[in-house]
Amino acid sequence: MGKADQNKKIKMENLLNTSFELFTSKGINKTSISDIVERAGVAKGTFYLYFKDKYDIRNRLIAHKSSQLFMQAYDAMEKEGIEDFEDKIIFIMNYVLDELATNKGLLAFIYKDLSWAVFKRALTNPLADTDVDFGAVYNQMIEDAGGKIKDPEVMLFLIIELIGSTGYSSIMYDDPVSLNDLKPHLEQTVRQIIAQYTED
Repeated sequence: MGKADQNKKIKMENLLNTSFELFTSKGINKTSISDIVERAGVAKGTFYLYFKDKYDIRNRLIAHKSSQLFMQAYDAMEKEGIEDFEDKIIFIMNYVLDELATNKGLLAFIYKDLSWAVFKRALTNPLADTDVDFGAVYNQMIEDAGGKIKDPEVMLFLIIELIGSTGYSSIMYDDPVSLNDLKPHLEQTVRQIIAQYTED
């Protein structure tokens, strides 16, 4: 990587890190592009080289943070040597929920602005070379499962919506139960969803 490319990468990472700090401390509505560039120490024109507006950087931050979190979960799963498709999904679910429980600021940021469209775009359009293409990994996991998954995108949508909404309530408010008490219920339901979409 040349010096110019290295400088661009540093500026973009600086903008991402600064935006994340401001969005999680002040909220996106109270954060302006001027706030971001001033704190990041770059010109406003530099911001627009990389991002259309603050909502674009928010969506790409969701991509970046989600990718980092998923990759940590996936690496941990690989180290455990888990081979069964259902067990892989459950392991990733538990890992992600545990990480979000220790970082409620990240959970609030991701969940508040997350929609299925943003999530899908985020995880299938990596922001950085180090980000994972979740779509490719997920499709490989399905292929490795051996069985045929009917409508894999619908299945993933249902699982993510279930985990996202119930996990958020349990982590942030212990409602209706704590995360540890919720996990067995989630696991049972996720396994039922996977079974419903699996053909022998």
